[in-house]
Amino acid sequence: MNIGCHVSIAGGIQNAPKNGAEVGCEAIQIFTRSPQGGKAPELTPEIIKDFKSEIKKYGIKEVYIHAPYYINFASANNRIRYGSVSAIRSELERGSQIGARYVMTHIGTAKELGQEESIKETVKMLKKTLENYNGKTLLLLENSAGAGEIIGDSLKELAEIIKKTASPAIAGICLDTQHSFASGYDWRDFEKTIKRIDQEIGLENVKLMHANDSQSDCGSNRDRHEHIGHGKIGLENFQKIVTFAKKNKIDMICETETPGNKKDIETLKEFRDKK
Repeated sequence: MNIGCHVSIAGGIQNAPKNGAEVGCEAIQIFTRSPQGGKAPELTPEIIKDFKSEIKKYGIKEVYIHAPYYINFASANNRIRYGSVSAIRSELERGSQIGARYVMTHIGTAKELGQEESIKETVKMLKKTLENYNGKTLLLLENSAGAGEIIGDSLKELAEIIKKTASPAIAGICLDTQHSFASGYDWRDFEKTIKRIDQEIGLENVKLMHANDSQSDCGSNRDRHEHIGHGKIGLENFQKIVTFAKKNKIDMICETETPGNKKDIETLKEFRDKK
């Protein structure tokens, strides 16, 4: 399994592999466009060639794409809903161009349509997104911290959406340790939490992990990332999480702030490489 972090694409995606290598990344996560919105920058043949060349040069094993923040498949606003469909389809196609393994996305909020209707609408929009898609990059749904009426704080909910969408283009989930902790999955009781995850969605559906400690309490529903070992999950429990990820060949990506993310990557690697 590979360990890395989210890296900047300032100046173009071709700069991301070097940025990743500087903090010890074996895998990188990037945005391919502004996460806040606007037109995606063109991926010219030259940019794609440069990016792939830099990936090889710096020994980056895997590339992951994080979708923009504005995605909401369950919005009551048609423009937002269909804009989400268009953005995710575009990210999957861009991912296929640059050789990314997965695109991960949050789903949105049930605030406007209510829980049941939001799940139906999300499934409908995901089906539309993935219709006739045959690229190599696959989609992961990411669990949320659960503030407000966000969809996907419960892994049961994600399991239901994946099952009802029934598309081979959805590989599974990206499991964020901080988001899960904030939504009541207590990593301090490791065995119980792993068992719960397995019961709710199946461990085989965890394809990637975001390795973030938590500033906020278990069950707080607050999305507050912290450096590994400096939060409420704690070092001892990250050792167990890394052992689980290694055993199941699940890559780990830190989404913690620079410059501390370099130390986070080192810590995770130490745990992985322990005999």
